[in-house]
Amino acid sequence: MSESELPSYAKLASLVGELRAELSAARVEIAELRAENAELRRQLGMNSKNSSKPPSSDGFVKPKSLRKPSGRGPGKPTGGPGGTLPQVENPDRTLVHVPLACTGCASELADAEVVSVERRQVFNLPEIRPRVTEHHVEHRRCACGTTTAATAPDGVSAPTQYGPGVRALAVYLINRQHLPYARCAELLADCLGLQVATASLLTWNEQAAMAVAAHTETVRAQLTGCEVVGFDETGTRVAGRTCWVHTACTRSLTLYSVHAKRGVDAFTAMGVLPHFTGIAVHDGWKPYKTYTGAAHALCNAHHLRELASVVENAGPGAPQEWASQLAELLVEIWDTIKGARAEHAWADGFGLDELERYAARYDTLIATGRQLHPPRAPGTRTKRSKTANLLDRLDTERDQVLRFAFDWRVPFDNNRSEQAIRMVKVQQKISNGWRTIQGAERFLAMRGYLSTAAKQGKNLLDVTRRLFDGRGAWIPTPT
Repeated sequence: MSESELPSYAKLASLVGELRAELSAARVEIAELRAENAELRRQLGMNSKNSSKPPSSDGFVKPKSLRKPSGRGPGKPTGGPGGTLPQVENPDRTLVHVPLACTGCASELADAEVVSVERRQVFNLPEIRPRVTEHHVEHRRCACGTTTAATAPDGVSAPTQYGPGVRALAVYLINRQHLPYARCAELLADCLGLQVATASLLTWNEQAAMAVAAHTETVRAQLTGCEVVGFDETGTRVAGRTCWVHTACTRSLTLYSVHAKRGVDAFTAMGVLPHFTGIAVHDGWKPYKTYTGAAHALCNAHHLRELASVVENAGPGAPQEWASQLAELLVEIWDTIKGARAEHAWADGFGLDELERYAARYDTLIATGRQLHPPRAPGTRTKRSKTANLLDRLDTERDQVLRFAFDWRVPFDNNRSEQAIRMVKVQQKISNGWRTIQGAERFLAMRGYLSTAAKQGKNLLDVTRRLFDGRGAWIPTPT
């Protein structure tokens, strides 16, 4: 190439500038693609143990549980009470089996001495059939010519009808055991020989839901006055659209509510949080925190899952030991509390020195995480990673994270509320939601009634039968 054909300095400088611009754009694109790749990997690695995804989304390959091995094998602990079916002292029927001939000499044993009897008992169900009671309502004519009819017992108003026992069983099966109406009718036909129409089941369920209204209002009032209440919510399908089911519960009370909205409007309609002044345990969703009249405690089961996700999705060269150590610290505190309660039932809190040591360890781990994920600079709105957002919450809301350590009335997690709300998802999976909002309200009213009764040790068939035999709904006493 001759000297005249060489590019000029200006052209080379322009070319270098273009290449630098392309390189800068490529670096930005590479950084974006790396971030996108990391986010996609994080999403692919999400499961029920490191996120809020339900266990049903895990498929057939289940993730490793967050629970630590207990050290004991399957079955009952050594020395523990057995679970063998015990014999009863007074069986309903006794059959005597006599040996006919001696196995030694073949002699008859009809008059032989009985030296011992081996008792064996079989527990079985008799043939289950309804018992029919006929009422004769007499009409008598007086000498004056007037005919007067006898007064029929309460609830006996038709030539044929089903009694409180049948109605209670049907309502129990629908609302406690999640049987759809058609399958409940099938069970009654197969097991009891009763041909009950699904329309009758619907009517009985409506009657039961109306009868528990007083119970529901009592539970609402009692929850408002409780010291610690757990709250949770979930989406469900009602009349072809997404609605929200909310729950408020304690060890002894359960209340449900369904609403077209998820936030403050639903809380207001439910009627607990607006008047609640105790400690509200929840997952940290922002609308809960608008109620400043209550103290708040965050569910640490959520934090354990999120911290596990930080460790699992840490890239090469990006150690996140602070996350695993923080999870271990939270579990250590909770295990210490449980151990203290098991040893001394009256134990109700740590000493000041022990609390300060736990708080110092917590602060050190948060500071370590902050070095890897610094807080957002004031006035900036740059997008932040999930880990950075988690650190923000653990840092700025540490009093709510550690409230279970400062106040032993507060549970470590919100599992009680999540278990209550999980029953709604079970119902949705079985019956695919509800066709009407009234149907959802009836189910939730009955579900809360039976859940509260179960927590307080009541027989669920008995408390359901009360709704039909004239006794009225069971009302819980303050606990």
